[in-house]
Amino acid sequence: MAIDSAGGRCVSADIAAGISPAAALFHSLADETRLRIVQRLARGEARVVDLTTQLGLAQSTVSKHLACLRDCGLIDYRAEGRQSFYSLTRPELMDLLASAEQLLAATGHAVTLCPVHGTPDLAADHDLDRLGKQTGGHAAGEAVS
Repeated sequence: MAIDSAGGRCVSADIAAGISPAAALFHSLADETRLRIVQRLARGEARVVDLTTQLGLAQSTVSKHLACLRDCGLIDYRAEGRQSFYSLTRPELMDLLASAEQLLAATGHAVTLCPVHGTPDLAADHDLDRLGKQTGGHAAGEAVS
């Protein structure tokens, strides 16, 4: 599913029948707001009110983009009472975004798509994890017994 720029809503699979699944996937990720939502959900589930506050967007805007991502099967929600908690359904999505960051970095473009690479604290943790793997499980400065 992709947001119809004229109507601001997701285009149904029937209308978008001529679009390949790969093109539909990348089209759903071609919007900065949806990427920001995915980036936030990669850190854990969130309610619409959390997303509106953290992203500084209107509730209707967030809901519209959540619906698109849900239609694409990239996110889902669980109901708890009257609240809905949204989360990513496919962790592989973060691998795709990390690969996109590497590709863009190789072309000389700085990006922040994946929260592991885009958040200084998380990036440092990720780098320590990677260093630990390279040094046999011990990060720099860690005592080896």
